[in-house]
Amino acid sequence: VQLQASGGGLVQPGGSLRLSCTASGRTISSYATGWFRQAPGKEREFVAAISWSAINTYYVDSVKGRFTISRDNAKNTVYLQMNSLKPEDTAVYYCALRRGSIASIRAYEYDYWGQGTQVTVSS
Repeated sequence: VQLQASGGGLVQPGGSLRLSCTASGRTISSYATGWFRQAPGKEREFVAAISWSAINTYYVDSVKGRFTISRDNAKNTVYLQMNSLKPEDTAVYYCALRRGSIASIRAYEYDYWGQGTQVTVSS
């Protein structure tokens, strides 16, 4: 499975971005999916996750109410809508797939990773 993350860029505080993660080589419909981020000098942290059915979603507290994870299995794509962005959201964002239906907040439980897309929030 190859994952291609896109949609990152430079945005002013308060702005919005939508990240996309498209899979090739295998359908994502039977995988849970997560988004993680890593800022310079910091460890990779969990951002959001969604079960394969999209019934269950999970968010780190710092993005609740601002970010929304969703998926379109027909397009083999998972999205992360990011609103009201803050400078502390600046990081490289990674998408990941986990075998099975249950999403996880733990990076080590994911099996496939994308290459990352840079998000910079700055005025």
